[in-house]
Amino acid sequence: MRRKRVLPLAALMLCTPALAGTAPAVAAPQTAPAAADAPAGPLRILLTNDDGYNAPGIRKAFERLTAAGHDVTIVAPVTNQSGTGTKMMSAPAISVKHPEPKVWAVDGTPGDSVAFGLAEVFAGKAPDLVVSGTNFGPNVAGLATHSGTVGGAVAALESGVPAIALSTGGLSAPDPVTTVNAMGPTLDFAVKLIDRLRVRARSGPLLPKGVGLNVNHPVVGADGKGTAAGVATTFQDPQNFLEPDFTDAGDGTWKVTVKVALKPAAKGGDIEAVAAGKIAVSPMNSDWNTGPADHAVTSALITGLRP
Repeated sequence: MRRKRVLPLAALMLCTPALAGTAPAVAAPQTAPAAADAPAGPLRILLTNDDGYNAPGIRKAFERLTAAGHDVTIVAPVTNQSGTGTKMMSAPAISVKHPEPKVWAVDGTPGDSVAFGLAEVFAGKAPDLVVSGTNFGPNVAGLATHSGTVGGAVAALESGVPAIALSTGGLSAPDPVTTVNAMGPTLDFAVKLIDRLRVRARSGPLLPKGVGLNVNHPVVGADGKGTAAGVATTFQDPQNFLEPDFTDAGDGTWKVTVKVALKPAAKGGDIEAVAAGKIAVSPMNSDWNTGPADHAVTSALITGLRP
């Protein structure tokens, strides 16, 4: 178990259900070697998420990143793992299935999936990049702290592999069809961002050592296919705007509901950007602390970049 506490409230993440399955058990994964300098051409990408390996977001991401020329392999949870945060390796064994080429389904958390992918699927040569998402719904402010999507990216950073967490959604409960439509613009931007990283890296790493990006793309337009108002370098707004409400049923159980209680957005934070229809790009590391230097690197990265 990692150092971050995880709330057992999957509803907080506003995500869709995914498929379940079983398979023979495999040994617990080991830490993989760190990724080497980024290649000049297309990247080897480990793609994960917390909505499940067959969820719309990860499948669209696989198609779009593959179409961009990258070598993409899905290593993601069998079932919906929304709200699991950075939880991993909490059982002595995990079950894994390999239902199709380039797809591995792990009966565990996003962290378990990344750990297995680095140790087994990419054994001996780590991927150039781990992409987690695109998630169904935003992962801003307090949501990011408990997000399985962000947790998958953190697992990669802890193993020395560059990572990007991708999420699609506004600050209200997502409409499934509209949000799925908005995943298209999210992934179009992700391809541009990854290409910018690759070009800027040249013979060096994609990102500064230990630094990843948490990217939140808003839903724009009635159909979700609109263009974002811009791109902003942000930080994680300190507020948690989803508040659980517990009602005693009188029989030892409690009914749990969640309400949205948005407070004024922190200036320069991810909530402010998404609320303004902008793409929020927040630098992060494996303990979720970054400094001014990392913020400056991200600002330089997205200067002139358009949705």
